Amino acid sequence: MLSFPLDLLVTSLVTLLVVIDPVGLAPTFLAVTDGMSAAERRRVALRACLIAAAILMGAALIGDWLLRTLSISLPAFRIAGGLLLFSIASEMVFGVRIARATREAEHVVEERVRNVAAFPLAIPLMAGPGAITATVLLASRADGDPMRLAILLGVIVAICAACLAVFVVANRIGRLLGITGNVVLARLLGVLLAALAVQFVIDGARAVLAG
Repeated sequence: MLSFPLDLLVTSLVTLLVVIDPVGLAPTFLAVTDGMSAAERRRVALRACLIAAAILMGAALIGDWLLRTLSISLPAFRIAGGLLLFSIASEMVFGVRIARATREAEHVVEERVRNVAAFPLAIPLMAGPGAITATVLLASRADGDPMRLAILLGVIVAICAACLAVFVVANRIGRLLGITGNVVLARLLGVLLAALAVQFVIDGARAVLAG
């Protein structure tokens, strides 16, 4: 009887939840959809989540094949991905990521970009380099097992659904957390992501040394 891969479920859920940070996207969503009606905001939210889910699921399904095609070893990608995730985590801890996301949102509003669902919501805020890297790394842990891969795809869908729910109630979340709450949450999630990133680097280094 096959055992349920609880480890992959927990790791995937925590990693993608921290990297994508649905609650942290609420202020940016409000900024880029400023002036839109409630119905328009719902359409933008749904489209952004569908685009992000498609990108991340594609990374999970063909990411490993792409690495082999480019002759990039999985341990090397784990180390590089871990370093990238650590960089994102440090930005979260020191508040750099929030400031940059705010600037990007303001730029989009000023330029009056028509499709804010694709940019910057889906790319790069939801399915950015960090999320794509994390997805490929998590897919490598599936080891070709259909059940484990299905769990990862399910987690991706769940996280994107969480983003959609957050976008729908973004106004309420912004008022509830306030500025201080958003800052504290970002710092805590950043520390957690930093620990996960270091673990990716350790796993990659062990594989290199063992090989």
